[in-house]
Amino acid sequence: MNEFLDALLNWVANGLADFSAWQLVVYTLVVTHITIAAVTIFLHRSQAHRALDLGPIPSHLFRFWLWLTTGMVTREWVAIHRKHHAKCETEEDPHSPQTRGLRKVMAEGAELYRAEAKNAETIAKYSRGTPDDWIENNLYSKYSWQGVALMLIINVTLFGAIGATIWAIQMAWIPFWAAGVINGIGHYWGYRNFEAPDASTNLTPWTLIVGGEELHNNHHTYPTSAKFSVKPYEFDIGWMYIRGLEMLGWAKVRKTAPKLSLGEIKPADARTLEALIANRYEVMATYARGLKGACAAELARIKAEGGKHSERFTQFKLAKRWLHRDEDRIPANVQGELAHARAASPVIDKLVTMREELRQLWTRTNVSAEQLVADLQAWCRRAEESGIAELQAFSMRLRAAHA
Repeated sequence: MNEFLDALLNWVANGLADFSAWQLVVYTLVVTHITIAAVTIFLHRSQAHRALDLGPIPSHLFRFWLWLTTGMVTREWVAIHRKHHAKCETEEDPHSPQTRGLRKVMAEGAELYRAEAKNAETIAKYSRGTPDDWIENNLYSKYSWQGVALMLIINVTLFGAIGATIWAIQMAWIPFWAAGVINGIGHYWGYRNFEAPDASTNLTPWTLIVGGEELHNNHHTYPTSAKFSVKPYEFDIGWMYIRGLEMLGWAKVRKTAPKLSLGEIKPADARTLEALIANRYEVMATYARGLKGACAAELARIKAEGGKHSERFTQFKLAKRWLHRDEDRIPANVQGELAHARAASPVIDKLVTMREELRQLWTRTNVSAEQLVADLQAWCRRAEESGIAELQAFSMRLRAAHA
């Protein structure tokens, strides 16, 4: 009897695996990372955006693992995410911190997901193309909670009582990092490479915890790209895994973000216009660097004149932060200060004015292609005759672009 009690107590304390503390930590990090990889590669990039095709082996392994560790139903996750992109930052967006508040999305992201999953119209409209086979309908979707219950049994069997804690961490991992951090902070705070038509941000250029999902502004700019990193200093570990799957013949990338091609400088023509429109986010990011550089030069001049603490210095600091953004993305409370900065600097005012004129080349839908080409040629001519170094350099680069 004593031997049985000793064995039982030993199992409760250590489980069958009898792992040390550091081994338990490693196990927890590994299994949660596999879950993140399954979400970003299978649910997000493959299923929701069709950025890559996955073979049957990785697809089913990911589906099985997600059933065990999250209980999420593929068609529900995909439908909610597609609706998020279609209705981004509006009242219909299932989880925008711009409309619901950051605190609510961070604290109740999983609840927002579950509430939208009950919306039959959302699921019917946005879930097309998701798995609809026997195992999906008779196990993964029908008995979604049994998977996570099985994971609890496995963890407790292997590790004893501490296995329940590991299971709790697994269950909280996606709701916290994906539903909370990415959907919340990723639309509220961070850096932006591109002026995407929403509030998406990149949280950090380098992390392993969320599988590349932290590069959220890049993703919202190019949602059908299988690769989320676009800058040399950014690292997308999810893309590394996808390349590995490609080498095994288990995946095929369908699309990545476009890259502006440059050749010899020539007069702007239809191909230049095509390249501009296809790569407009990258083009405008380049223009933004020139505009911010001009603001930085003005700040340096004011500082050299001893005006670091002047109102004008403050105005140009705001100009550097905001004037490269679309007007509807600039807060109303800084508009007056920005107007003063533009009035004080004809160069910066010209740069802002011509930025909007350039943007009109792809926002106007009632103009013929021939007229747009003529407008682009006129824009380049005015830029090169402006006497402003940033405009001249940008125009020359633009005339070297081709589709």
